[in-house]
Amino acid sequence: MGLKVKEFRVLFGLLWFVLSNFQSVGGLRPLRERARSWGDEWLVRKDENELGPFSAWNITGTYRGAWRFLQSSNTSSRFLDFKKSSGNSVLELITRPTKINGVHYVHGVMIFHDVFDNEPEGGRVQIRVEGVYIWPFRQLRMVANSGREGEFGQEDDYILSNPYHLLGVFSSQVFKESPGDKIQKGNQSPISDMDKHCNVEMSAQISRIQNDGEHNRYYMEGLMESPSADDDGDCMSPMMMNATSVNIEVYYNKAVNYTLMVTFISFLQVLLLIRQMEHSNTQSGAAKVSILMIGQQAIMDAYLCLLHLTAGILVESLFNAFATAAFFKFVVFSIFEMRYLLAIWKASRSINNGEGWEAMRRELSLLYSRFYGVLLGGILMMYEFHRYLRSIVVILQSFWIPQIICNVVGDSRKPLHPHYIVGMSVTRLAIPLYVFGCPHNFMRIQPDYNFCITLAALVAFQALILLLQHYLGSRCFIPRQILPEKYCYFRRVDQDSNRATDCVICMTAIDLTQRPNDCMVTPCDHFFHSGCLQRWMDIKMECPTCRRSLPPA
Repeated sequence: MGLKVKEFRVLFGLLWFVLSNFQSVGGLRPLRERARSWGDEWLVRKDENELGPFSAWNITGTYRGAWRFLQSSNTSSRFLDFKKSSGNSVLELITRPTKINGVHYVHGVMIFHDVFDNEPEGGRVQIRVEGVYIWPFRQLRMVANSGREGEFGQEDDYILSNPYHLLGVFSSQVFKESPGDKIQKGNQSPISDMDKHCNVEMSAQISRIQNDGEHNRYYMEGLMESPSADDDGDCMSPMMMNATSVNIEVYYNKAVNYTLMVTFISFLQVLLLIRQMEHSNTQSGAAKVSILMIGQQAIMDAYLCLLHLTAGILVESLFNAFATAAFFKFVVFSIFEMRYLLAIWKASRSINNGEGWEAMRRELSLLYSRFYGVLLGGILMMYEFHRYLRSIVVILQSFWIPQIICNVVGDSRKPLHPHYIVGMSVTRLAIPLYVFGCPHNFMRIQPDYNFCITLAALVAFQALILLLQHYLGSRCFIPRQILPEKYCYFRRVDQDSNRATDCVICMTAIDLTQRPNDCMVTPCDHFFHSGCLQRWMDIKMECPTCRRSLPPA
């Protein structure tokens, strides 16, 4: 009478194991016998000669595998209405010893993927399981837990801190599913609506496969069924399942390598931003850069900073790695890009008007309000439209389009350095290509090579247009017939060709007989060497002689 609840469950599981293994062929569980016969092929791999200590057969860990119904589909839907006949699964198990020698208590979480036809990415169902593991016989017996006893307790620390499990759930929430469908707790568990006359039982055999370095790997295969407690038939058709243990260290190393890649990319982006800021360090040069283009890149880096920081908080063992990546993204966003954004705004404003300090302060407040408003609004939009993540990524990767339009409208001359164009295009593509193109990424996202090719082609096309604008002119791809009228610096001027004219920039004489190739004339009828005036306009868009504003060249 003094037995605890979990000890009673252990004794019940042991009794279930004994009865199920010593029953006759025509007994109560013919389906389980079919499962054993179906698994005869892999049972040969079990170590028959040496049992070894329990530490060598500790099955605590993560398992990935597949499930399939013995029939063509689920013929009963009183428990879980599976719309597909097969799919993938993830199993998290924790074992701890009991007072019975050779029997260990097991509990964890089992997630079925590819369950529903009408859900994005196939949908998923999650249940909590517990039972016993009789390790000398390599037998695992578990039943489903309805989840009505409350939230995860301290004994679930392994599941909550497992990098593979939490990163997998985190990535599925960000890239596939609704945030409200995260790890289910309490009465929100998917199994909480289970019919009171239904039970879920799973029996599996454990075998050890080839060791992965210093870590043992295990393979389990068995039968899951949900018999009914009344006479209305089974609640769910029998399901065969198999799973192989996952080496968490591999995923840990992959996550660390990913954060190293993000850190290196952030460092490169800082160097590229410094190079671009030096290229446009004048008032005229900064005014040619699109403030929308820099703002969009700053918002992208802010999102990446928040995303990596959230991942580090979710997985405590990877906090340092993800926090480092988030810090470097924060540096790129808050120090360099925001500073460059402010420099562009100041340059464009001083060219457009010369109002006082109060007006400048109001406009600056409006600028920051718009920026952070768009930042927060974008977070809400992605929360609501997370199912269209690929479309959102395409929009974010179109960050060169504002600069292309700005070059055409203002007829800007060489606003961006070629190294900045090529370098930013490559570094901005690195993370999306890893997420959607790496076949073994730590986020467990299936590769989509068509999307990766489309994304790379989009960014490459934008970069190609910018390079053409840099070397051939900002309006080189637009027909002359639709272009607005433009001032010609090589226009004809009625002057005495024998009169000596000096260039006030280089203080040397201008040979008017060499016009129109060597001499440029401003709208205010001042003469300069073409090379001298072009270099001057890269610094200031005003006449060196009378200080009047100059139109684009």
